[in-house]
Amino acid sequence: MRTVKLTIKDRETPNISVEAECIVPKNFVGDGWKSLTVWEGNREILLTDFFDLEVAGDAQSAEDVEIILCGESLWTVKRVGEYMDGGKITVEGNIGMHCGNFMSDGFIEIKGNADGWLGREMNGGRILCHGDASHYCGAGYRGVKTGMKGGVLEVMGNAGDYCGECLAGGELIIRGSCGDMAGVDMKGGRFVVCGDCVRPCGNMKDGVAEIHGKAYQMPPAFSYEGEEVIDGTTFSVFKGDVANRGKGLLKVADYEYY
Repeated sequence: MRTVKLTIKDRETPNISVEAECIVPKNFVGDGWKSLTVWEGNREILLTDFFDLEVAGDAQSAEDVEIILCGESLWTVKRVGEYMDGGKITVEGNIGMHCGNFMSDGFIEIKGNADGWLGREMNGGRILCHGDASHYCGAGYRGVKTGMKGGVLEVMGNAGDYCGECLAGGELIIRGSCGDMAGVDMKGGRFVVCGDCVRPCGNMKDGVAEIHGKAYQMPPAFSYEGEEVIDGTTFSVFKGDVANRGKGLLKVADYEYY
């Protein structure tokens, strides 16, 4: 087993975003990590010039690697875990945008908050965020019609607007509440919101969404199908979005229309 600890060095310009898609377990199996680079703004620098690295143990594959990220300005570091296909990444704090983009396997654990597009278009694996997630959690990027396709993405806090936009597969679980347009354009998968949300699942085509709190300003284009008891709570079950000939199921514990 190989453990890689990356600690951000002191920065003269700590607010400049850093593109760090190279931080995935497979890149630390051998010694190739010594030549990895990141982009700080428009400046390409060695990973070792940006982070202090501590490497312990050996690895034969990505599954044998755990990366631990530390430092106060991690929230500026983007694209960590992009295309990740095995192993583990632990973030000891907050993380920047696009964490877990397109990941297919492995486990990302975030002990703080996550910025926008957490788990963007992920295909597999697991992401656990102990804090809050910003907008577009589990969604596709702007203009992309397919969001998360597989895996499990769980946020223990709240999520922002457009959470689960274009969700096509996998399981997206928000333990807190969501903002506006949760599950809009949903195509498949399972979407669970344990708290409240606003205008959920408009233009839904398929999949199952469960709102355990209250759905505010619920879109009217859903047909009432009856009731279902989930974990002792009675949910109203709707099918739709009928305006789009949708076949999705929207289950809400409480709701109000516009």
